[in-house]
Amino acid sequence: MTTSPSLTTPSARLGAGTPRLSLNRWSLRTTPLQEFLEATTARGIDAVGLWRQDIAEVGLDALRRRVDDAGLRVSSLCRGGFLTASVEADRAEALADNRRAIDETAALGAPTLVMVVGGITQEDKDLAAARARVTESIAMLAPYAKSAGVTLALEPMHPMFAADRAVLSTLGQALDVAEASGSDAVGVIVDTYHVWWDPALEQSIARAGAGGRLLSYQVCDWNLPLAADPLFSRGYMGDGFIDFPSITRMVTAAGYTGDIEVEIFNEDVWATPADESAKIIAERFEQLVLPHA
Repeated sequence: MTTSPSLTTPSARLGAGTPRLSLNRWSLRTTPLQEFLEATTARGIDAVGLWRQDIAEVGLDALRRRVDDAGLRVSSLCRGGFLTASVEADRAEALADNRRAIDETAALGAPTLVMVVGGITQEDKDLAAARARVTESIAMLAPYAKSAGVTLALEPMHPMFAADRAVLSTLGQALDVAEASGSDAVGVIVDTYHVWWDPALEQSIARAGAGGRLLSYQVCDWNLPLAADPLFSRGYMGDGFIDFPSITRMVTAAGYTGDIEVEIFNEDVWATPADESAKIIAERFEQLVLPHA
């Protein structure tokens, strides 16, 4: 692992704004990076979830400096994963890219790398084999992540994304992979958009907490009608169908005390001025999530 010596100490600003709230970069995806950081701090939010696209835009060292200068922490980096390739050369390339993502997560002082594990192809429709390759690859990456002080947070995604994004559809499936790694550096994300429908959700959240594998909690709503690209149907909390108080109480009962990221992909939200979106997000968080956290 290689990191810049000047970027090894995590940002330390804690508790000065809305408690527990982290604003994911893609909630304001079309807002320029510096404006996003300024809108975050202006609303009294202490932490941000960043994406590797931000690193590509300004460079790793410059991104860390901007975050530090804003007095912010990085709650997670998105994303690693896409580990389902059946061709050996493609798989090796994916593992190498994930090691780079782990290095970047450590350099930003973030505790967690979000892992979107990947889907299948029309040529290879073997879902069980794809899941097996994910399990094997995560076990291979876990020691590297642990040595870097980074956790790998597996993100189960709604089953409609199984073909192209994530062959792990339930929290239980993600926990199976995390436990099979044999490493405490691997855990799971509870993302309300993807898991709210799961009839085993409460039991799986409790299992994640008991095993020390509940690494991140992300919130946004499930809006209808679904957008042409369902990925963009995530909405402000309270605009859709998700019971945030109930799920938040499950996560709290499981012992989770970390940052809670608001991650919204929605073209109408992106078209809203950044300061207005950040205001709505903070207000909805304080109304629907924070009282139960």
